[in-house]
Amino acid sequence: MTAREARAAALKAARERDSKDKRRRVLEVLESLQRAGTKITFARVAKEAGVSNWLAYSPGLREPIETARQRQEELGIEATADAVPPPSRVSSASLKTDLALAQQQIKELREERNRLRERLRLQLGAELDRTDGQELVARVSELSRENAELGRQAQQAQADNRTLRTTIESLEDDLTAARQSLRKMMRST
Repeated sequence: MTAREARAAALKAARERDSKDKRRRVLEVLESLQRAGTKITFARVAKEAGVSNWLAYSPGLREPIETARQRQEELGIEATADAVPPPSRVSSASLKTDLALAQQQIKELREERNRLRERLRLQLGAELDRTDGQELVARVSELSRENAELGRQAQQAQADNRTLRTTIESLEDDLTAARQSLRKMMRST
């Protein structure tokens, strides 16, 4: 083996040791965050382990982090304010605008609900005038079943909503990490 090959082999071995050390630190930080009950994000794990975000997303590390995040989601662990990276935090003016828009939408929906209730009341009244007792009992039973089904659908929609919110948080974390990686790549170029 020539001196050049020996230096190359030594450099390669050093890089492998460094890589193993970084991966070990990521897994240790992940375990520490799980024990502490702290909300786990890719950016937080990378920051606390002192490694780049892309390493946290690399094969072999991404899977345990995603598993830990999923486990926390099942346990209902919510993100704290410091878990949200600063670029993705929203301003109070933005929140006030969102609140005002939501309040206006709620007002409009209440008005529409009241109009629909009144129409339904009138329609049911007209149906009652045309039906006899047995038909009414059958109709009430049918409406009760439909009401129960709508309740189940509403619960499913709420569960889907929670899942989508979690997915949005995850995608925001991924986007933040990708932006940071891109900035680092642009600076190093």
